[in-house]
Amino acid sequence: MRTTIALAAALMLGTSMPALADDCTIKVGVLHSLSGTMAISETTLKDTVEMLVEQQNTKGGVIGCDLEAVVVDPASDWPLFAEKARELLSVHDVDVIFGNWTSVSRKSVLPVIEELNGLLFYPVQYEGEESSKNVFYTGAAPNQQAIPATDYFLEELGIEKFALLGTDYVYPRTTNNILNAYLQSKGIAESDIFVNYTPFGHSDWSKIVADVVALGADGKSVGVISTINGDANIGFYKELAAAGISADDIPVVAFSVGEEELSGLDTSNLVGHLAAWNYFQSAESDANAEWVEAWKARMGEERVTNDPMEAHYIGFNMWVNAVAAAGTADVDAVRTAMYGQEFPNLTGGTAVMLPNHHLAKPVLIGEITAEGQFDIISQTEEVPGDAWTDFLPESAVLKSDWKDLGCGMYNVDTKTCVQTLSNY
Repeated sequence: MRTTIALAAALMLGTSMPALADDCTIKVGVLHSLSGTMAISETTLKDTVEMLVEQQNTKGGVIGCDLEAVVVDPASDWPLFAEKARELLSVHDVDVIFGNWTSVSRKSVLPVIEELNGLLFYPVQYEGEESSKNVFYTGAAPNQQAIPATDYFLEELGIEKFALLGTDYVYPRTTNNILNAYLQSKGIAESDIFVNYTPFGHSDWSKIVADVVALGADGKSVGVISTINGDANIGFYKELAAAGISADDIPVVAFSVGEEELSGLDTSNLVGHLAAWNYFQSAESDANAEWVEAWKARMGEERVTNDPMEAHYIGFNMWVNAVAAAGTADVDAVRTAMYGQEFPNLTGGTAVMLPNHHLAKPVLIGEITAEGQFDIISQTEEVPGDAWTDFLPESAVLKSDWKDLGCGMYNVDTKTCVQTLSNY
C-alpha cells in the first residue's frame, strides 16, 4: 500500500521513484526462531535474509525504495509464530515475510497470513499436501526429496527394510505416510517398515537405535530415513556412533540435517551417511562460489551455507524481481508477477516459479565427509515441485494452479475446486 501510494504520488508530481527513496521503505518481515530447539537451524536463515536485504540495498533497493528487515523471534513456540506473524503484518506493516522452518509453525501462521492477505516465502523441505495462495513454497516437496532419496536406497543401495524415524509433528508424519504407501507400492512389506516418532528435543536414543539394529536380525539390509528435526539430531547421531553403527552397517539419509546441523557434531564417525537436499555448499558453480565467499566474509570463515539458505536466496531474488515487474510491493500484484519468474540457482541450473507456488529444483544426494561437508554423489535435472502427492488416493486427484485456475485444490476428475481437505 505504501509503495502504491508513493508510485501514484510520483506520477501525479511528474517525479521519479528514486527521488522518493528517502521516504519510501519496503519492510521485509523475518519470522525465524532465534531461541528454543529450532534455533540451531533457523538463526542462520534470519542472518541470510538480513544479508540479502543489505545486498539489495547496495544495489539501490527496489522500485526506488530501501528495504528494511523487521526481525521477530517466535522462539520455537508454534502458537507464538501466529502471534508474531500478526505482529509483523498488523503492527510493523511488512510487505512480505520470509520465515518458518517446521510445518507445525507454518500451519500455525497460515490462517493469519490468509486472513490479512500477507505473503510468506517458506524455505524448507516439507510434506506437501497444502496449497495456499498466500504462500510460496521454495523448499522441496516430497517428490523433490523424500521420494528420490527412497529410490536411491532401493535402487543404488539395495535396502530391504526401512526405519522411518521422525520428530512427532505434521511434516514427519505426513511424509512417512507418503513413504509408507510408496514403499509398499514398490513391493516392500508393511512388516519391513518400522516407524517411530519422538518429541522435539528428544535426547535418549539408545532404545530406538537398538530397535533399528534389531530390524536387521534376519540378515536383510536396513536403512534409516530420518525426518528428525532440530537439536534432537545431535543425540541421534551420537548414539549411532556410540553403538558402533557405520554407514556401511545401516545407512541414514536425512531430510533435515545439513551443513549447519553438522557443524555442531563430530562427523568423523558419520562419514558415509547421507542427506537429500536441493543444494549443498560443496556444489561447484560460479554463483555458489560467489555466494559462499560473500557469506563467509560477512559471518566468519567457520559459518557454512545450506539448502534452506539457497531457498531464501532464490525466493528473495524472485520476490525483488516480481516487485520490480509489478511496480509495487502490493501482495496481489506481486503474486501475479511471481508466476514464471526465473532465477539462477546455486547448483548451476535455473529455478522457475510454477503456478502451484512451488519451484522446479534439482535433487541432490550428499554423503557426509569427515570435514562436516557433503560429497555430492547424485544430482538430477530440475524437478517440478508437486503440491499434492500421487501416492495418497485423496491427493492423487488434486492439482494446484493459482495462475489460471485460481485454485489450490482442483479435482481433475470432477473438474471442481475443492474447498477443504481433512489434512489441510
